[in-house]
Amino acid sequence: MEARHLRYALALAAHGHFGRAAHALGIAQPPLSKQIADLEREIGARLFDRTRQGVFPTAAGEAFLARARRALEEMTAATVDAGRAARGETGRLRLGFIASALLDPLPDVLGRFGRERPDVRLELHEMASGRSATALIAGELDVAVTLGPPRGAGAEHLVSVPIGHDHLIAVVSSAHPYAGQASVSVDQLRRQPLIVAAGEDEPAVTAGLRTLLGEDTAALDGATVARDVHTIIGLAACGVGVGLGPSRMLSVPRPGIRFCEVTPRTALPDLVLSFADRDRSPVLSAFLDIVRNNCPDVGAALDRRLGHTRVGDSCAKQP
Repeated sequence: MEARHLRYALALAAHGHFGRAAHALGIAQPPLSKQIADLEREIGARLFDRTRQGVFPTAAGEAFLARARRALEEMTAATVDAGRAARGETGRLRLGFIASALLDPLPDVLGRFGRERPDVRLELHEMASGRSATALIAGELDVAVTLGPPRGAGAEHLVSVPIGHDHLIAVVSSAHPYAGQASVSVDQLRRQPLIVAAGEDEPAVTAGLRTLLGEDTAALDGATVARDVHTIIGLAACGVGVGLGPSRMLSVPRPGIRFCEVTPRTALPDLVLSFADRDRSPVLSAFLDIVRNNCPDVGAALDRRLGHTRVGDSCAKQP
C-alpha cells in the first residue's frame, strides 16, 4: 500500500464516481478502478459499493478513509517538518557565553536569530570561558563565546574565530579622584583597591593583569573579585575601588561612573566564537549565517575555515 492508494480512495469517496475521480486525479478510469480493486484485495474487505446511483463507501470503507485522511495529513506534516528541520527553522541551539558578550555582539546576533528562527529553542547559558570551553568539548554546548580560544584536550577539534577585540580600561565612581582623568597609569592602579574578574574563571585576563601590574603587586592579590563586567561596573559605582575590564564596557553608560583608559594600552584576549568542526547541524548553520550577515568580517574568517568564499567588512567593534 502506498500513499497514492490512499489518495485514490479519498478522491473516489469525494466524487462518488470513478470517471469524475479519475479526471480529478489526472489519470484514466481503468487504472483507478484497478488500483481500488487491488487495495480492496490487500485489505481483505470491500471498501466501496458500486451502484447505478454512484460509488459509496462501505462501513469498512468509512473506517479506512478516516485513517487514510489522517495518514495523508501526517505525511504532509512530516514532509513540512523535515524540510523546516533541514533548513534550520526548528530544533535546538545550546549557547554558552561570557557576560561581556552581551554588550556586543550577541544582542544583535541573538535578536536577529530569534526573529528569523522563532521556532528554534535557544538554550542560553552564561558561563565563564573555561567552563564554557569544557562544556563545548564535551558536547554539552553547540556554540561557545569565550575570552580567547578554548584550550586543552579536544580543542583541536573546534573551529574558533574572533568576534570582538578589546583592550583594558578602568571604571570608577564619579566621586573617585581619577574620575576627571582621561587615563590612569599602572603606578596609579597599583595604589588603588581593584575590582577584577575571578582568576579561575578568566585566567587569560588575570595573567595579562599580572603582567601589566607585576607579579608581586598587592593590589591585584587583594582585589575584589567580581563575577562579570556588570558587577565590576556596579561595584565601581559604589566606590569599592577601580574596576578593570574590557573596553566593550564603554557601551554601558550609567549615572555615577566614569571610564578611563589605562596606559600603556593593554590588549585583552579576543572574544572568540567556537563550535565543533564536525557539527553539521542545520540550526548551527543557520546561526552561523546570522553571524555572517551581522558580522561580515567574522563571516569571512568562518568561510576561510569552512572552505567558503564569502567576504565583507568588519563586525567586531573597535572601541
